Amino acid sequence: MNNNLSELRSAFASPKAFYDDANFPRGFARSGHFTLAESEVLENHGVVLKGLYNKTLEPQNSFQTQFVNVMQNGLEPSNVVERAWVKYLKLTTSKAKFHTLFGRSRLVAENVPAASSSDDDF
Repeated sequence: MNNNLSELRSAFASPKAFYDDANFPRGFARSGHFTLAESEVLENHGVVLKGLYNKTLEPQNSFQTQFVNVMQNGLEPSNVVERAWVKYLKLTTSKAKFHTLFGRSRLVAENVPAASSSDDDF
């Protein structure tokens, strides 16, 4: 299929902008996870993409049918719209790993006798 950007934009035209304030409260472009092109695709076409992904919308053209096939069958994304949505899903559905400098909390020594202070030490 031809991956012409203007054809993709018209194939996934949406009347509303898509925002995900729960996962990206400052927007897609400012999150640091998406390129400007990817954030533009998500904002302008995300409502249609989400509807197709959740099966609340039926595919209306060959691009949308291909998108549904890629999402359902786990195929490799072949255009910028599919790649942006796969990246969005990866960031929103996978658990984030949290790394800390310390692996465990402090261990409390239970059987170690406490140091006693006596007057003989001086």
